[in-house]
Amino acid sequence: MKKIVYITGCLGFIGSHVTRACLKKNWYVRGIDKCTYAADEKLLDEFKDYENFVFEKKDINNISFLHDCDFVINLAAETHVDNSIYNDMIVGDDQFIQTNIKGVHSLLNAIRKKPQSNRPTLLHFSTDEVYGDILQSSYNENSQLKPSNPYSATKAAADMLIFAWSRTYKVPYMIVRPTNNYGLGQYVEKLVPRCCKNLSIEKKIPVHDQGEPVRNWLNAKDTAQAVITIIEKGETGNIYNISGDYEDKNINVVKKIINEFFKSNEQEDGSPKIDYRDYVDLDCSRAGQDVRYAVDDSKLRSLGWKPECDFNQEISSIVDFHKNNFVW
Repeated sequence: MKKIVYITGCLGFIGSHVTRACLKKNWYVRGIDKCTYAADEKLLDEFKDYENFVFEKKDINNISFLHDCDFVINLAAETHVDNSIYNDMIVGDDQFIQTNIKGVHSLLNAIRKKPQSNRPTLLHFSTDEVYGDILQSSYNENSQLKPSNPYSATKAAADMLIFAWSRTYKVPYMIVRPTNNYGLGQYVEKLVPRCCKNLSIEKKIPVHDQGEPVRNWLNAKDTAQAVITIIEKGETGNIYNISGDYEDKNINVVKKIINEFFKSNEQEDGSPKIDYRDYVDLDCSRAGQDVRYAVDDSKLRSLGWKPECDFNQEISSIVDFHKNNFVW
């Protein structure tokens, strides 16, 4: 059955992958984007080739009316942890509250205005960071929320709003909490494209806390397919963790990227002639740094989804892309 969906943040990184996946399903998509610094407006050339796509340039805080639809997929968010911590960067903590909390409040009330028999489901993108860090094992969907930085705190607050609006006003919802996403089209403030950019301009890569923090890596293409699976097979009123199949320390990921960038520069035994200290700055730290994120996504996998992208293969193609295409 064809779906009618709103996708907020449709020109952002994960949002664009979800938009593409929905359009390829021949679903009707109304894309919403404020067009902040992290949006890629060139994507409109691709999306507007689909007759089933409509675009509105709009802040989600200004959405007071929704056309009839089945789902509102909310990916509009401020996401960069460093920006949430340091107010003198591109956006300050007030913008995180404005978008990540007040924006969700606006969407909930827009859905609430619809007749109860015709209310769309809010499929909201949260994050694994709302659980906080964990040294061993993993969190499941019932685990306590313990956010440790301003970004994850705003995302946890939005989750709480959704629970309350569901119970009080019968707003249907689904929440997804993915792990660390990567892939083509990611803004350069994130680790993988930032590494590529710095290597291109011969500038050292800042690596927080000696690169010891551990992350689980999930390709945005797999995240988009998880959304399709949840819409088609999931149940309202549920939370779904989404996890990749590759977990590693940040320093090892950075070394993989450096290896790929200089892969033609190898010794006879195939190992690269690289001193990593020439390319990384390990003398930086992040306030409130989480040691390790990990979530149990067996609930989602029971619906038939699993990640298909191989991290090492994907990193190779991503680095090749950035070597041949400088991204500002």
